[in-house]
Amino acid sequence: MAPKHCPICAVKKFIRSKRLNQPVTEKYNNGMALTPPMGWSSWNLFKYKINETLIKEIAEAMAKSGLADAGYKYVNIDDCWQNSSRDENGKLQTDFITFPSGIKKLNDYVNSLGLKLGIYSSNGTHTCEDYPASLGNERIDADTFAEWGVEYFKYDFCHNEPVPTAAPWIIKVNVGEKSGCDFYEAFAKDAVLSGEACLEKNEKAEGGFFIKGLCAGNGAAEFKDIDVKEAGKYVLTLTVSKAKKERKFLVISVNSKKEYYLDVPALNHYTPEHRFQLEINLEAGENTIRLYNPIASKKDSAFFQYKLMGNELKRATKEYAEKNGTEEKKIIFSICEWGRNKPWLWGAEAGNLWRTTPDIIPDWKSVMALYEITVRLGKYAGPGGWNDPDMLEVGNGNLTHEENRSHFSLWCMMCAPLILGNDVRKFIKSDGTVDKDSKVYQILTNKNLIGIDQDILGIPCRKVKGLSHSPLVDVLVKPLDGKRVAVCVLNKGRGSKKVKVQIDKIVAFADVNVDKKEKYNIFNCWTEEKNEGKEFVSITQKHGCEVFIIS
Repeated sequence: MAPKHCPICAVKKFIRSKRLNQPVTEKYNNGMALTPPMGWSSWNLFKYKINETLIKEIAEAMAKSGLADAGYKYVNIDDCWQNSSRDENGKLQTDFITFPSGIKKLNDYVNSLGLKLGIYSSNGTHTCEDYPASLGNERIDADTFAEWGVEYFKYDFCHNEPVPTAAPWIIKVNVGEKSGCDFYEAFAKDAVLSGEACLEKNEKAEGGFFIKGLCAGNGAAEFKDIDVKEAGKYVLTLTVSKAKKERKFLVISVNSKKEYYLDVPALNHYTPEHRFQLEINLEAGENTIRLYNPIASKKDSAFFQYKLMGNELKRATKEYAEKNGTEEKKIIFSICEWGRNKPWLWGAEAGNLWRTTPDIIPDWKSVMALYEITVRLGKYAGPGGWNDPDMLEVGNGNLTHEENRSHFSLWCMMCAPLILGNDVRKFIKSDGTVDKDSKVYQILTNKNLIGIDQDILGIPCRKVKGLSHSPLVDVLVKPLDGKRVAVCVLNKGRGSKKVKVQIDKIVAFADVNVDKKEKYNIFNCWTEEKNEGKEFVSITQKHGCEVFIIS
């Protein structure tokens, strides 16, 4: 029997409530985003003022301007594309007026331009703008997105309801055939308990006991020797106590191979117990059912919920392709929970990229704040899974030319996804030609910086101390393929800065694969000047930067 008062248990519970307790054991591994994804999103500039015509015009401009050829392939629709209600089959549907053709037809049009369409929802009861969202509807929404053919999915965090850490108290377990009789019955006292799981005596409970202590990853109960003649679907009935009127959660693991999830609402106490039923797959022979709740913190909850949606996306695209005899259109999964639950610790198993920060705004302070958070997290990112400091604001707001250039350079150095947020239609002049003299266009299509972001090694930069004598100047180092290294000198100050960098100090770093030489090749990624030497001098203006490739 568990002690009624346990100070040590209380301390352990508090510690677990603040950390990630779930093991991160494998990569998301859907074969996508081997380099950071590139595209455009509707949110930063247009927010809720979007429609089908706008998305088509943006896609046309991306194709015609050369942005698509530069690597920007995804046209992502953010919030406010939805109808305020689901259809009669429970599926998400578009606004009847602003997106009259529906997403599938819009996707076909975008595909015809050589581009890919992205869609948006939220890991909550509603989206950030209060439209229907996907929490609790993961399976049907993943199937819908696969049917529509979208290839990028941003999953926000508004109106989220965390998975409860509490677990129901188990009285009895039954297994039987649907529309038939139960052939297996076991009471609480028949279970094999582990961890802090324990029996609580209760005369009102059938069998005289119920199982407590399955909460917050502290314990588990196993029911063994469930003998089945033929493999197939069977009905599991769980009888639980109605004690404590609160939401609860339970994982039902069958033979350690398949998991089922039970959400228990706050139950009224008019009767002492309640039955929950679900269909489970059992194997021929003996089976084991394990009951537990692994969620001990909000970090655990976020990891669990995002991983659930990610797995549904992988399942849905595969099943749709098999059913229709078509090539699978896999979906890049963008986790957007704003860095609240340290997604860099678990995002690589749940999706392809994860927001490390709050939302960006077109302001230098915002750009710097998001940079300072994300530049420290490089070790968590790599091919297939990326830190995401939010979308680009290049060309928006009152950012100066130097600030736009620095913003773009830093995102490329950090291997961040390059998702444009400006009005790319402005790159097409009234005569139909491309405005290649636009400074914003020149920044966003700089092939040298894009090449750094898309480098096959996928190693984000790190900030190196000792290469600059000014606290207002950062020197970033990013190893590249082909025995090269990118070096960014960032001036965070208000005046111009001059920095002399010794290249021997850079190539001496263990992660930099550049041979030591008498003279190095020095290439300026913005001016495209080429030099040779043992050092280079960077002169930057207020909030400016220079990026060099050393080989």
